[in-house]
Amino acid sequence: MRCFLGLPLLIVLASPVSGHHSDSGLDMNSVVALEGTVTEFRWRNPHVYITIDTSDGSGSDIEWNLQAGAIPLMSRMGWTRDSIAVGESISVEVHPARNGRPYGFLTSVTKQDGTVISTSFDAITGEPDQPIAEPIQAATSLEGVWRVDSTNLVSYPGGSEGYFDARLQLTDKARTAQSNYDSESDQNPVARCIGLGEPYITVLATILPIGISFDEAQSTVSIRSGALDYQQTVYLDGRVHPEDGERTNLGHAIGWWEDDTLVVDTRLFADHVDPYQMGAPSGAEKHVIQRYRLIEGGTRMEIEFMLEDSEFIAAPLTDTRELVYSPQDEIFPFDCDLESAQQFLN
Repeated sequence: MRCFLGLPLLIVLASPVSGHHSDSGLDMNSVVALEGTVTEFRWRNPHVYITIDTSDGSGSDIEWNLQAGAIPLMSRMGWTRDSIAVGESISVEVHPARNGRPYGFLTSVTKQDGTVISTSFDAITGEPDQPIAEPIQAATSLEGVWRVDSTNLVSYPGGSEGYFDARLQLTDKARTAQSNYDSESDQNPVARCIGLGEPYITVLATILPIGISFDEAQSTVSIRSGALDYQQTVYLDGRVHPEDGERTNLGHAIGWWEDDTLVVDTRLFADHVDPYQMGAPSGAEKHVIQRYRLIEGGTRMEIEFMLEDSEFIAAPLTDTRELVYSPQDEIFPFDCDLESAQQFLN
């Protein structure tokens, strides 16, 4: 169903490719209003779920399973694990499943006393309806928490997968794999709590900030995100990528300084069936280079990135993101729950 990891959409592209929990299984042009009693409220990642008992109008009871956003996004909108209680009556609006099963993507919740719990999380974009905060102070180094300012970014339909679908030039081999991929099945790696590597984490930082910290004693830098508890260690001790080294989802990262710019070079990525949430795989030739530098007196940071993978991408993808220093933001533990991750399959 709907992807929890996404970017805002403004520009309409033809036939966007489905991604993680893509909207291909949901009727995003229809809204169904329901009233019922809460039987379960599951505060888990990658999706929060509410289950309600309601009536079909003929006296028969129906149990609806309602998908919401990931905990980090719901928390940013003021939700907590106590926002909904089992046994209370609520009214909801949802985008229903296309196949008619009682499943939908939550767009609003009204409690019995008339209180509306904000669900300004856009069901299509995955982006909470709140502007990025202005920086409250300047960073003196790259260390800290940062979030992408999407104000001047071109946006694409379909969330983050729409960005990659529009920007990646795929090889014939990739397109064949893409045509055989079913995001609504257990092929989907996120349904198995398998994470995603760079540059997806940088693209995703409009909604899930990244944190950077240095360990001078170990000559390393750690780059982390709340997206499936991503944490990459970058070695700054002058080593090179090992020949025939272990290949992992995060890859092997080395870095160095060029004046005030940190350059991070990542190779040795494991084969991944869907690293960009749009059905195209990556392989042993995947290579990512990122360049981090402070701008505007340390209130912002710029990340330039380059992605290449000659097996599946016909031409390198290059792009730039500008991030705002956001020490007020928190990187929440993700703790992906397998049952919740696979709920959309039922």
